[in-house]
Formats: sequence, C-alpha cells, structure tokens
Amino acid sequence: MTDLSTRPRPADPGDPSDLTAQAAAALLASNRRRRRIRRWIAVGTLPLTLAALLFVGKILSMYAFAHQSITAYVADDYAGSEAAARGQDFLNWFEPFKAPFNVGTALAGAEKLPEARAELEESLELASGLEVCTVRINLALVLERMGDAARADGDGAAAAELFGEALTVTTEMPEECDSEEAQEQSSDPDRDMQQSTDDLEDRLKQKQQSEQQTPPEEEQPEEEPEPQPSEDKLEELGDKLEQGTQERDQQQGDDGGGSGTDKPW
Repeated sequence: MTDLSTRPRPADPGDPSDLTAQAAAALLASNRRRRRIRRWIAVGTLPLTLAALLFVGKILSMYAFAHQSITAYVADDYAGSEAAARGQDFLNWFEPFKAPFNVGTALAGAEKLPEARAELEESLELASGLEVCTVRINLALVLERMGDAARADGDGAAAAELFGEALTVTTEMPEECDSEEAQEQSSDPDRDMQQSTDDLEDRLKQKQQSEQQTPPEEEQPEEEPEPQPSEDKLEELGDKLEQGTQERDQQQGDDGGGSGTDKPW
C-alpha cells in the first residue's frame, strides 16, 4: 500500500512562488524579444546611420576646404588655394559648381589663364540660378586678361576676339544678377556686382573697338645690300689713283714750285 504522504502534490495555481516563477520567465522572454527587435532595428538602420554620418562629414569637409581655399587665396598662396579647392570636388552633390569655380579663381591668381578659363567654363555649365552671376564675372575677367596678354604680344586679332568673347559673357548675364539676393550670394561681398558688370562691359567695348580700329602694321621692305666691287675693279681704281698722283706731281714740278694754292683734285 502506497503512502499517500510521499506522493508529489499537484501545483497549486494560487501558490505565490509559482506565480513569481511564471512572471520571471515571462519577463525574460519579453526581454529577449525586445533585444532581438532592437538588434534587427540596429541592423536595418545601419545604412541610414552611415549615410547620415557621411552627409554630416561631407558638409563639414566642404566648409573646411572652402575656408582653407579662401584663406590661402587672400594670402596669395594660389597653389594652396587650388589644392584646397580640388578637395571640394569629391562627392559634391550640393554645389557642384563651387569646386571648379574656386580652382579657376586660384589658377587666375597664379596667371595660369588658359587653365583658369577651362575651369570657369566647366563651373558655368554646372551652375544654376543666381550661381551663374559670380561665375560669369570671373570668367569675363579672365578672358579680358587673356586679351590684354595677346595685345601685349602684338597679336591684335586674338586680343579683339578675346575681348569680344568676354563681352558676350558679360552681356548675357541674367537679369536676376542685378538683385540684392544675387549680391548676397556673391563670392566677394565687398564688390558691387552691378557696378562691376557695368564697368567691365564698358571697358571691354573700348578695348575691342581700339583693337578693331588699329590698322595692321605695314611690313617694311628689306633693304637690299649694296653690291661690293670685285677685286679687279678695286685694282683698276687703285691704278687710276696712282696715275693721277703722278700727273699732279709732274704739273707741280713744271710750275717751278710757285706759291699758288694747289688745285683741288
């Protein structure tokens, strides 16, 4: 006969210890479930987090490179300004015109005018809206300086053509460039954009007209060298001089050494 006192008792649903164990197990399961959810959320948002970090880093680097480029340009360190400006070119989705614009401006300061022109023309293609205003002014100034250099080299035709190109760049300036908003976006806040444009246009017109009105220099004919007498003629001329000298001496002897003056020979 089995002793009923040794048999296991069935769990009492109302036992406090059992309720605590069940609550702890439920809490652990819930925590594990939340950790899994947080892990999947972290994995899923990792690309967005990296993109956000890249975005912030790019913005900060753009401002850093731009500040460095401007500081170097003001200090006449055009090579340093160019190097810093080229750092703006990497993944520049926001202001793609800025890198070639700053590079072209630095090259112009270093008197590398053809290279500066190429960079500024690229910047003009990438610019939009009010961004084109300051790009056009700098491009026209570079073309003007190229025209001045051609004129100094005596190539009036090339100078007139460059002045005409600079004038076209200036006259095609959008009307919005006359606004206060365009002035605020200028790369040189101390420069009056409207006044600079007007002065540049007047100056280019005068230079172009001056080159077009200057007549081309006539080529001077080369002087032909005088023919040199041959040796035979030189000997013949020497004989005649010697003969004339002998005849003069004979005439003086016949006159008896008179006190009259000599005849001119």
